[in-house]
Amino acid sequence: MLGALLGRKRHRPFGQDNIAFDSTIFTLSTDVPRPVERRVDERVMPMLRVAKVETAEGREILVRVRNLSAGGLMAELSQQIPVGEEVSVELNSQKIPSTVVWTREGAAGFKFGRNLDLGEMLAGRKPRHGFRPRPPRLKVDCKANLKIGSTYYTVSVQDISQGGIKVEPVEEYCLGKKVVIVVESLKPIKGEVRWYADRRAGIVFDRPLGFEELAEWMGKRLEMASLRASQNR
Repeated sequence: MLGALLGRKRHRPFGQDNIAFDSTIFTLSTDVPRPVERRVDERVMPMLRVAKVETAEGREILVRVRNLSAGGLMAELSQQIPVGEEVSVELNSQKIPSTVVWTREGAAGFKFGRNLDLGEMLAGRKPRHGFRPRPPRLKVDCKANLKIGSTYYTVSVQDISQGGIKVEPVEEYCLGKKVVIVVESLKPIKGEVRWYADRRAGIVFDRPLGFEELAEWMGKRLEMASLRASQNR
């Protein structure tokens, strides 16, 4: 069965890094993957996985996983993290305590605090107990304009992922409605209100946001927040 998971790897640029793969490589070992590492037991999944890294000071960074082993991962990231820093890696809706063990321009290696069981990922099995993984969500605090029919609302954004966004306040009649949402500095996004509770709503995008677009947007927000913080000292 694992043989069916073998796939073709194509090279393409990511920022200044030209060794990115189109597919996440699963390495059947407990070692932390390293750049240009080649192993005979590599297995390729059909998509490059996206994860979220949260630093000790609360920074959230969207990363693209190039190589994943039971003991750690190698990922593309738009913001560097110092070697030795302890972080939390959110992968398949699991938060895994990790440590940065190496960095280079555009990439880093993360060692997990515990080994993962890659069996379900490689076999493509459904998660246990009915738990359904979702794309990593980034916590944000900004305003957005929400268009429902011919009516416009100003809403607060709570979090955003490549696949959707959570906003408030929204009225219950919006449930199931097609909408267009404009978040500051992002292009208008079409979607649908899929759930509602306590004036909060979850909107699923018709088309997922691109990794580069969302990562760059979040990076700029973090830069602006750091600049404001330094000016207020």
